[in-house]
Amino acid sequence: MTNKEKILILGPAWVGDMVMAQSLFKTLKANNPNCMIDVAAPAWTLPLLERMPEVSGKIALPFQHKQLAFFERIKFGKTLKNQGYTQAIILTNSFKSALLPWAAGIKQRTSYLGEMRYGLINDIRALDKTKLKKTVERFVNLGLKEAQNLPTVIPNPSMLSDQANALATLNKLGLTKPETKVLGLCPGAEYGEAKRWPAQYYAEVANVAINKGWQVWLFGSDKDIPVTTTINQLTQNRCVDFGGKTKLGEAIDLMSLCDTIVTNDSGLMHIAAALDKKLIAIYGSSDPHHTPPMHPDAVIEYLGLDCSPCFKRECPLGHLNCLKQLSPTAIIKSIKFTE
Repeated sequence: MTNKEKILILGPAWVGDMVMAQSLFKTLKANNPNCMIDVAAPAWTLPLLERMPEVSGKIALPFQHKQLAFFERIKFGKTLKNQGYTQAIILTNSFKSALLPWAAGIKQRTSYLGEMRYGLINDIRALDKTKLKKTVERFVNLGLKEAQNLPTVIPNPSMLSDQANALATLNKLGLTKPETKVLGLCPGAEYGEAKRWPAQYYAEVANVAINKGWQVWLFGSDKDIPVTTTINQLTQNRCVDFGGKTKLGEAIDLMSLCDTIVTNDSGLMHIAAALDKKLIAIYGSSDPHHTPPMHPDAVIEYLGLDCSPCFKRECPLGHLNCLKQLSPTAIIKSIKFTE
């Protein structure tokens, strides 16, 4: 690799995937500390990139999710022609994601073949899912030379946080810095209900924490307001409910003030791991071997039933046993309130 290497990464649209992509950025920097990394991704992912020191430039893509926007992507790509990129790495497998680096005339365009991308991708990497079982491994593999093996230890994501912004956010919401320990609960999961541990179980954990003198903070997007509201009601409104009240960057900084975080398999789970938080991660329909939280001390709660993992958004058998049979007692035990 040359010192003049300038790489454009076409980033993923999911929060968790973007967090895991930092392992690729770290690998690229380890191989060539002088390389420059720019990331093009949906605008709402930029708060994640701003907390990754490996990223030099952040390019907000103006396209709607699942929108082909064929000519618009080509036009946008042409605006990047004179940026001096020596390589593009495309982390998604769609046809549309490969249009932009091709239109930008970037000489080396690296990715897996994906859907109908011959020509758009000219540095096609083989994807052996038996060898590259984890999403993060597939990302990191794209940053290596073709004959290079995966590093023995893949670097974990490690996001920066801004405590001043966290305190400003608390102040904006009429709150002050906590003087007790804080338990963060992340009860949402964008993918579907088969990833969501029941609200009443979260509430049981919250009640125990509050009764032991902890604060409990509830995190979630606008879509998670119903579940955070339900949990708060089940605790007699004793939690701090941030559901739908914070932007992504604010949520990241607030999570950095938590002592322990309990979360479904979601984007916020990966953020908590990257913030070096004590983490209990709950898995239902998904596979902790495929997208585990990247933290050596993370506790994974997963029953591994005969029907798991099914990777479905809703339980195909209608019982949701993979989550309902995972008791609040087990999670409370993992938190270790007495320590």
